[in-house]
Amino acid sequence: MAYLAITHLEKSFGPTRVVKDFSLDVDKGEFISLLGPSGCGKTTVLRLVAGFETPSAGSIHIDGQDVTALHPNQRNIGMVFQSYALFPNLTVAQNVGFGLKVAGMARGEAAARVDEMLRLIGLPELGARYPFQLSGGQQQRVALARALAPRPRVLLLDEPLSALDAKIRVSLRQEIRQIQQQLGITTIFVTHDQEEALSMSDRVVVMNGGIAEQVGVPFDIYNRPATRFVAGFVGTHTAFDAQVTDAAAGEVTLGGTRVHLGQRLAAAQGEIIHLALRPEAAHLGRAEGRETVLSGQIAQVNFMGSIIRVTAMVGEAALTLDMFNRPDTPPPPVGSTVDISVAARDFIVLNAG
Repeated sequence: MAYLAITHLEKSFGPTRVVKDFSLDVDKGEFISLLGPSGCGKTTVLRLVAGFETPSAGSIHIDGQDVTALHPNQRNIGMVFQSYALFPNLTVAQNVGFGLKVAGMARGEAAARVDEMLRLIGLPELGARYPFQLSGGQQQRVALARALAPRPRVLLLDEPLSALDAKIRVSLRQEIRQIQQQLGITTIFVTHDQEEALSMSDRVVVMNGGIAEQVGVPFDIYNRPATRFVAGFVGTHTAFDAQVTDAAAGEVTLGGTRVHLGQRLAAAQGEIIHLALRPEAAHLGRAEGRETVLSGQIAQVNFMGSIIRVTAMVGEAALTLDMFNRPDTPPPPVGSTVDISVAARDFIVLNAG
């Protein structure tokens, strides 16, 4: 049995179903991200695991124990909130040791545990300071240490980096991941930031409308999105409607060009299917190994530093592609007609979701 088993979880607020038949098995020590837009149900799932909400149906087991009906303080779960939620009248050390004091741990043992946690988060000299004397990143580190101090069975992180600036976010997410791996603690991380989810997680759960649209390792979530929603939410892509000309051979017509996708299609001849293409998969001009050549007209050129993002109209589809910024190779001018080459294997066949 999985270390954390969430089975057929449902949650309704009045007539509104916020979480719909959600199931997830999490291994001990695994880092899982719940990724999705606002209102998709990811925070509600986290609150159900924490015990802050009562499920309308389903069950939650931790290490073989059914915790579905237990109060939050009976589950031995650590929680880190978006807002830090530190006690302003307590020092850093007192904040970190708060849960230990509530649990009745001996003073000497608690002090040693607090020192250990402050070293773990890289703030061993700041125990006597108060939260207002810390930066946002330091406060979030203290909140993490407070959650970890009682040695919880599961760590829950509810968008803990969203209030920080971009540079600190990148640094702190690396630290959180390193600490999580060092401790081997089972972790559920809620975020709407795809870069955070893809860079930190063992597996990602992409949520939409209260359901898990896709669960997988970051590589598969990005490169093999199962539905149109996942393809659109995770990364940038161009969506194509293609007409099936030979399902068994994996042949379709796209923008007037016959394309061999290299896989059998579960569709009838003449049926319209949905394809996606990532910006890095398309190449301006003809290139070896990219057997599909589409004709497009440059509609937009955006300079993004090391990358230049180009939009070209291929039929009615606005195809987005990335080219490296090279001083001796300027991008094509807007309005020019170009060849765009793609390897058939890089087209992603999508389900309708």
